[in-house]
Amino acid sequence: MTYFKQHVFFCTNQRDNNENCCANCHAGAAHAHAKQRIKALGLNGEGKIRMNKAGCLDRCDEGPVLVVYPEGVWYTYVDISDVDEIIDSHLIGGQIVERLRLP
Repeated sequence: MTYFKQHVFFCTNQRDNNENCCANCHAGAAHAHAKQRIKALGLNGEGKIRMNKAGCLDRCDEGPVLVVYPEGVWYTYVDISDVDEIIDSHLIGGQIVERLRLP
């Protein structure tokens, strides 16, 4: 078994010159919310779920983005309710949120 059951990476990259980037879409706040929510649900820690910030995940035009491993499922999101849906449906329920999934 791996140390974490699932590992979620939120791109929080800030690009220069106001280029498209996840940081401009409040990715830092989305990551902080997800991390706090997972902790409040008791789903963080060894054998559970880890929320991480990531540098550029190189999908800037599709952002903001996050990726869930080990499944390798990529998502975009608009707001905190989308992040909550990913947590509830995918991380807890095991069901991919198709409307937010990136190819």
